[in-house]
Amino acid sequence: MIRYGIIGVGMMGQEHMANIRHLPGAEVVALADPHLPSLEAAGAMAPRAQRFADHKDLLAGEVCDAVVISTPNMTHADVLGDVLGTDLHVLIEKPLCTTVAGSRRIVDAAAHHRGVIRVGLEYRYMEPFARLLTEVRGGAVGRVRMVSIREHRFPFLPKVGNWNRFAENTGGTLVEKCCHFFDLMNLVMAGRPERVFASGSQAVNHLDERYGGRVPDIDDNAYVVVDYDDGARAMLDLCMFAEATHNQQEFAVIGDTGKVEAFVPEHIVRIGRRGEHSIGAVQAVHTPVKAPYEGVHHGSSFVEHQRFLEAISAGGGPDSKARSIAALEAATVCVAMGVAGQRSMATGGPVALTEVL
Repeated sequence: MIRYGIIGVGMMGQEHMANIRHLPGAEVVALADPHLPSLEAAGAMAPRAQRFADHKDLLAGEVCDAVVISTPNMTHADVLGDVLGTDLHVLIEKPLCTTVAGSRRIVDAAAHHRGVIRVGLEYRYMEPFARLLTEVRGGAVGRVRMVSIREHRFPFLPKVGNWNRFAENTGGTLVEKCCHFFDLMNLVMAGRPERVFASGSQAVNHLDERYGGRVPDIDDNAYVVVDYDDGARAMLDLCMFAEATHNQQEFAVIGDTGKVEAFVPEHIVRIGRRGEHSIGAVQAVHTPVKAPYEGVHHGSSFVEHQRFLEAISAGGGPDSKARSIAALEAATVCVAMGVAGQRSMATGGPVALTEVL
């Protein structure tokens, strides 16, 4: 039985707890959060778990084998830095950090860490997206030339202290939310992201809110274009005041021989091959949720935890260390793409990844 500690037991921490509760071979034994109402709510979900107001006390107690860090974004670097001083396995919520510099420090610190490290980019495990990745890697579209991702969704949800209303805490919408989509882009592209051009704003959401006399500054819409060093390109279409929609996410990959697209929550993948299919007549595959617990991310968080537990059970060694470092480096690139996008929106021009990495 792998003993879990949850550091940060607000909305996402409790979602992680719900997933772990359905995971054979795992048990939540410790909770840490300075916010008493969150700690009490999480305690009701795991009555036997020890409770701590400070994550450092949880770490010092040596009661866990693994921890999940789901604290506010701006605390990730410091909390993860403390965890990397132990031998604990760790799953850190996205984004890895709010800055590239913070992410780099984590990568360096992880070089001497013995435990498994993973970053919570669970969208890659959504059934439609996972099937799309399998099809693309199997050659269904040939050489990838274009990627298009659309997320039309609801506004940011309330968080403890409404920390997510300000870019200084989140890293900006393109870091906080869109690291998921930059991860998906990078998973299907053969090349590396080279340049980002973004146009966006805060047009609708949170403008009538005040916190300490300040108006939130978190962007709620954007178009982002990413050029890759092999000539391929990707685009993100984000709108966070579009909950009156059918699909929240649409993910399309187009190559020289075909196109694959996935839809959530419709849970459909469509596969078209040039010379075989035509507009309106392609192969459609239903991809229902298979996870025993669906949660708020269509079962993908359960699969994420399943993979994390499998990595822990497989033991250590050079391969495990390499995968942990690779996960952190990939997450760092996603942060860099978001930072470049935020800078592009501010300056009105394209930003090379070399400027932020």
